[in-house]
Amino acid sequence: MKPHKIGYTTGVFDLFHVGHLNILRKAKEQCDYLIVGVSTDELVMEYKNKQPVIAFNDRKSIVEGIKYVDEVVPQTNRDKFSAWETLKFNLMFVGDDWKGSPLFNEMEEKFKKVGVDIVYFPYTKGVSSSLVKQKIKL
Repeated sequence: MKPHKIGYTTGVFDLFHVGHLNILRKAKEQCDYLIVGVSTDELVMEYKNKQPVIAFNDRKSIVEGIKYVDEVVPQTNRDKFSAWETLKFNLMFVGDDWKGSPLFNEMEEKFKKVGVDIVYFPYTKGVSSSLVKQKIKL
């Protein structure tokens, strides 16, 4: 039995690459059941001001096909506490670039009160959807 029963992470998962796979694998190593929120096209436009290359339903299908993932849900907003109220996970995984940010400092305080831990994963060096897009343009 793993120390945490239900884990949760989110992402756009556009142009799926090994960095995405690493996050999902590492997350699943720490929980029995992994829920992944895939950002909707509308949400990505709202906070990144750009359209994903791959449409939401296709990105969702790709993530559903990963053996480490037990459930995929649409991420329609960035409110992680609201997601917890619905999904009742007890561990959340996020990239370490968010550690110390005002948003996640606040999330840590809120989650601490309900027994949810946050695990920060380092990003896989040298790979990102933005880098993939740059290589395609060459």
